[in-house]
Amino acid sequence: MSNNFAERKSMILDLLMKEGRVSVSGLAKQFNVTVVTVRADLATLEEEGLLVRTHGGALPAQHPKLLERMQADKGIKGDIAKAAAELVEDGDTIIVSAGTTTALIAKYLLGKKGIHIVTNNTLLLTHARNNPQLRVTLVGGEFRPEEEGVVGPLALQAIDQFYVSKAFIGIDGASVKQGFAAHFVESADLVRKMAEQADEIIAMSDSSKFGKPGFARILPFDGVDTLVTDSELSGEFEEELTKANVRLIKA
Repeated sequence: MSNNFAERKSMILDLLMKEGRVSVSGLAKQFNVTVVTVRADLATLEEEGLLVRTHGGALPAQHPKLLERMQADKGIKGDIAKAAAELVEDGDTIIVSAGTTTALIAKYLLGKKGIHIVTNNTLLLTHARNNPQLRVTLVGGEFRPEEEGVVGPLALQAIDQFYVSKAFIGIDGASVKQGFAAHFVESADLVRKMAEQADEIIAMSDSSKFGKPGFARILPFDGVDTLVTDSELSGEFEEELTKANVRLIKA
């Protein structure tokens, strides 16, 4: 059916989201390729942290909702993370919140030296482990699979111990009335605490989240120094953010 790995990859992840597991034999039949090709595909996806191989098949490595978010606008997320990573300087200590876009920062810090990352983002470890120049402090607390992040009182206490040059925060929604928001109160509390511990606050979000308010407010627009987003941000929000003295970087 397909000799293109990118197409097979997308279909494999779709099947994992819908069915919760895939089999080597079933995929080989569906794609009209050999079982050797399928095993190679699954091995590559496991290296990317997207699935866990089992005897004769594979299971999702993340919560289905998270897997869906990781696949959505993947190219845009990568561009935003790359642009955000360019703001990190050698010797910086930074804090990075949970999120699929923020997790990618570590991927684009190759070549930077002496970077210390404090984070509740367990997904970030997938990329950080490939860069020996990164020092990562993972805060403790309650693991929330759908966010691939750690939240709760213990995480808040841990964050209070650190002072960093830059905070890179992810959001779930944004509106003129509410500002930047999250789906969960615990997440909003933690991101707000991260912002308090930083000299500079950098929000990262694709434009699709603007106009979609979240449940819990994180910060008003003027509580953030920089927004890294994509070129599709609407003129309305660009005007409001400019009024709030937010620097805009369009990836």
